Amino acid sequence: MGDNGDEPSERRRSRWRGLVGISIVRLWRRATGTQSRRLAATVGAVALTIALLVVVTGVALGLADGGVVDDHDADVRIAPEDSTSLSAVDDVEEPRLGASHERTAEIRDADGVDHASPTLVELVELEADDGDGSERVLLVGVVPDDESRTVGGLPTDSLETGDSHYADGSYDGPRRGELVLSTAAADRLDAEPGDELAPTGPTIPEDDPVPATTVTAVEDAGDGADETPIALVHLSELQTLSGADDGELADQVLVWGETETAESAADEAYPAASVESIDRTNPSSLFDDGLAFATSLLALLVGVVVCTSFVATTAGMTVNEDRRTLAVLESVGYPTHSRLTIIAVSTLLTTLVGALVGVVLGVGGIYTVNAVASATVATGAVAAVHPVFVPYAVAVALVSGVVATPYPLVVAARTSVLEEVGR
Repeated sequence: MGDNGDEPSERRRSRWRGLVGISIVRLWRRATGTQSRRLAATVGAVALTIALLVVVTGVALGLADGGVVDDHDADVRIAPEDSTSLSAVDDVEEPRLGASHERTAEIRDADGVDHASPTLVELVELEADDGDGSERVLLVGVVPDDESRTVGGLPTDSLETGDSHYADGSYDGPRRGELVLSTAAADRLDAEPGDELAPTGPTIPEDDPVPATTVTAVEDAGDGADETPIALVHLSELQTLSGADDGELADQVLVWGETETAESAADEAYPAASVESIDRTNPSSLFDDGLAFATSLLALLVGVVVCTSFVATTAGMTVNEDRRTLAVLESVGYPTHSRLTIIAVSTLLTTLVGALVGVVLGVGGIYTVNAVASATVATGAVAAVHPVFVPYAVAVALVSGVVATPYPLVVAARTSVLEEVGR
């Protein structure tokens, strides 16, 4: 069974298939035999480590994406230079853009720009007419046009075109009083189209009540199963409600149209702001957000270290108990490199199984985190799931397995037929 430089490739492949087959049989016997607990512990440790990696990476991606608040179909986004992703998660106040209506009107006038709208996000308590309790909902103020756009995961076509309450900066124009609820918000408020909802809570003065709004539509938001209780309203009406009318403040400006033209117009209107074209490949946004990138990198390092340490330790202990089996393989003609290959393949297969289980647990963990966050401190999903998590998690686990493999190989290489036979 020694190596031969001229050995036909078919024979080489046959030998590899045999070694892999022996590795699988070895693992199967361990899984169904007396060593099943150790194998289960190894798989479980890898699975939990990978699950934690997936959950933390999902939270980091949620931070970078800004959650459902940033679920829109715009081509260019304008935001304050110091803006972060935290407000969508924990309602932390951030820098805002001023003179939003005036400057956005300049952007709309540029050739190649189809539409531009400032957006403002505020956490507001809404109460139904019957006064049966109030619920917190994220209100997103927009300036709709005659085309259906998506902002906050919701379509804008159920809102009347324009923003009449703004009235050239006087904020005394007629209110439309329209509200587009997400399904989650409608469920929380037990509301349906035609119902009236009034802002309430300690921020609303009793002697100056805010006019109620009418639900014009209930739509599924873009985050699906993790749908955030969110609603669209006209921008100026939300600015008046929140006090952001002083300075015409907005969190960001969304622009639809030709990317280059939109970016140029945005730079002219807001030279000190951050102007970025929208890249829909969400995982890449991790590299654009310092906090999200640091969080995901820390999770990666911890995952690799913990996974490597546990796999190396348990695999070494397993090999130490299997010395007699290895001695038998050597006595029947398996050379050292073949025995070491069996050990390496067995270790990597165990790690792979743990990784696949960990991916499933991790995705489930993300949904659990979102459910808990939505019911407690955050108003909706704080973590995101992406298909790239599967190959990423498997790759991290296999790298950990490769790094851990030398230790059990050293233990196996020290096995001697004479010593084992003499026991």
